[in-house]
Amino acid sequence: MGTNGSTMLTPLRQGLPPLDPSAVSGAASCALPARLEAVRDARRFTRGTLNQWGMDERADDICLVVSELVTNALRHALPSPAPRGGEQNAPLRLHLMRWSARLVCAVRDPSDDGPVADGSEDFSAESGRGLFLVDSFSDGWGWHPLAGTLSGKVVWALFRLPSAPAGRP
Repeated sequence: MGTNGSTMLTPLRQGLPPLDPSAVSGAASCALPARLEAVRDARRFTRGTLNQWGMDERADDICLVVSELVTNALRHALPSPAPRGGEQNAPLRLHLMRWSARLVCAVRDPSDDGPVADGSEDFSAESGRGLFLVDSFSDGWGWHPLAGTLSGKVVWALFRLPSAPAGRP
């Protein structure tokens, strides 16, 4: 394919792909503080949840994408200085939702601004690759603004899961 990094990531799809909320077979979420440790905490929470769900086959890819989503939210979606406080005031929230053949990771943040892919193709750069990695390791991603009285947005990534072998639940 002859696409470069800047065209591959645009336009972002808004909203989640059609997934029946009543068919969710597992859901978990955690509040994340406005600190760099939130990336480690999100990875640990994701790996633990995937382990409980018996979904180790794509854990490395999913944890990498969760790390990038949380890092992007910390860098670009929080006001300066970031609010301090306990879990009640945690500005970010990670959601994991699984269906029989799909998993969605979503990070909620307080910014109304959509994520912007860095058009740089310098893959040795220390930053600016987050959305490229999300695009590369997930099966789809996008974002949508929060509705109602909530301000902010949700940035999500979708993973297709292998079908369970015959005889396995």
